[in-house]
Amino acid sequence: MSAFAPWQQRVLDSALASLAEGRLGHALLFSGAAKMGKGEVAMRLAQRLLCPTPGADGLACGRCRACQLFAAGTHPDFKFTSFIPNDKGDKLRSELVVDQMRELGHWFSLTPQMGAAQVAMITPANAMNLNASNALLKTLEEPSRDRYLLLVTDRPGRLPATIRSRCQRLEFRPPGKAEALAWLRERGHGEAALAPALHASRGHPGLASEWLATGGLELRRKVLSELNALSEGRQSPIELAQRWLEDEHAPLRLRFAAELALDAAAERLGAGPATGLTVPGDFQMLSAWFDGINRTREQLAVPALRHDLALAGLLLEWRSMSKATAMQGARR
Repeated sequence: MSAFAPWQQRVLDSALASLAEGRLGHALLFSGAAKMGKGEVAMRLAQRLLCPTPGADGLACGRCRACQLFAAGTHPDFKFTSFIPNDKGDKLRSELVVDQMRELGHWFSLTPQMGAAQVAMITPANAMNLNASNALLKTLEEPSRDRYLLLVTDRPGRLPATIRSRCQRLEFRPPGKAEALAWLRERGHGEAALAPALHASRGHPGLASEWLATGGLELRRKVLSELNALSEGRQSPIELAQRWLEDEHAPLRLRFAAELALDAAAERLGAGPATGLTVPGDFQMLSAWFDGINRTREQLAVPALRHDLALAGLLLEWRSMSKATAMQGARR
C-alpha cells in the first residue's frame, strides 16, 4: 500500500482508533477541500472494515480473500456510488439521483455475502439531488450492525443538515506551511515554485502539487497578464471571454481570476503579498464582481446558458472599474 500524506494519515489513525474502541459511527462524512486525499482514505478504511483478519497495525491484511476481492473491485459487500450515465448513455449525469439511493437502501437490507460487514461509499455526496438525499435519509435513520456508509465531499455545507447530523465527521484540514512544503519537496517539485504554488492553492498541498505538475501556475500567470491587459485597454472583453471558455481549463481560469482579484484587494489593504494585478478601488463593486465570476464558474456545467455573454459582461465591468480607478488617481 502506498504511503499517505501526513494529513491523510492523521484522519485514518483517528478512524482506526474509533473502530478499535467501538466508537466508529455507521455513517461517516469525509469532508475537506479538494485534492486532500479524502477518497483514498475512505477506500483504505472500507477495506479494513471488510477484512476479517486485520494486522497488528489495525489495517487490512491485504492477503485474505476479502482483501483480494476488494483490490480487484469485485468485493460483493462493497458498493461504490457515484455519477452514472444519463438516459442517452452519451455522458455522465451531473447529480446523484433517487434511484441510486433506493438501490443502496435495498442493498443494505440484504445479508452480507461474505458474512463480515457491508460498506458503501458515496462520492461526491454533495451531488445528491433533493429526492436522493431524502431517500438516503431513510437508510441513515435505520442503522444496522456492521453496515457502514462513507460519504465523501468537498462541500459538506451542500448536504442537508438532517444528513450531516447523523454522520460522524472526519475532517481533512490543510497542514501547516512547513509540513506542506516538505511534502511537496518529497514529490520532486522545484524549490522556487513551492511557496507560490502553495499560496495560489490557499495552503492545500494536493492542489498545489497538481498545478505544479500540469502547468496550473503558468495558467494563473497568464490570467493575471490578461486581466492587466484588459484594464489597460489592450484586450477586448469579448475576445478574452471567448478565449477563456474555449477549452477544459475554463473553470480554472475563472477561479484564478476571482482569487487574483481577492488577493489584490487584500494587498491594497496591506493584508497580503504583492500580486501584480491592477485592481479597481471600489471594494463594494469588486466584491460583487468576485461573486459574479464565481457564479459564472459554477454555471459552466449548465450548457443551455450563454456563458460567453455573461463572462464578457463581467470582463467589460472589470475594465470599466479599472478605468474609473485610474481617472480618480489622475485627478489626485
